[in-house]
Amino acid sequence: MPHQAGSSAQRIRIGLTGLAFAFLLVLLGSIISRSSRDEAANTVTQAVSNEPSEPLAELGVAPGASTDEANSAANKE
Repeated sequence: MPHQAGSSAQRIRIGLTGLAFAFLLVLLGSIISRSSRDEAANTVTQAVSNEPSEPLAELGVAPGASTDEANSAANKE
């Protein structure tokens, strides 16, 4: 098999093209993954804002004022 003059340059060019393609593919996957995580984070943030102010008290783990007691205390002042 004789050595051709342009074969090594062609191999380098093909290799670099493949690396560039792989890099762009990973970059595109990262962008898609990040956008779906951002949407999920926004959904979680909205859900957390609707949670009660004393979640341990609602579970009965820690003492806390119920909403009726808190409202009546606020009205007395």
